Amino acid sequence: MSKMIVAETAAKVENQFRGKMIAYWTVTLLLAAALMLSGIGQLMQYGGNVELVTNLGYPLYILTILGVWKVLGVIVLVVPGFTRLKEWVHAGIFFLMTGAALSHAFVNDYGDYGFHIILPLLYAALNIASWVLRPKSRML
Repeated sequence: MSKMIVAETAAKVENQFRGKMIAYWTVTLLLAAALMLSGIGQLMQYGGNVELVTNLGYPLYILTILGVWKVLGVIVLVVPGFTRLKEWVHAGIFFLMTGAALSHAFVNDYGDYGFHIILPLLYAALNIASWVLRPKSRML
């Protein structure tokens, strides 16, 4: 009977681990895709990026800086290793996204239905979820 309990417990732990890994990779890949597309769009100055930045009063070269950092950050997030650098990337994403939301709020540029505030805060929440769910191999 005790062997059966041990086997059931081991199966539950394995299922919890697998579920956490699936959740981690789902959230992290969603975040990575959003940031990669955003970073490439900023580097190419595609879409409304130029208008968005000028409405906030920032110079256009900020698009290049943000685009490069986003693309590099995504690479660090998805590549194995670089544990300490991953911590810095998570912190950077959090500051970037909350700073973006605050920048829009301070200049009363909310967008349709608050889109310019809600979207960066959603990315910040995905970032926090990715950081919380990360496996032990990606922790300091």
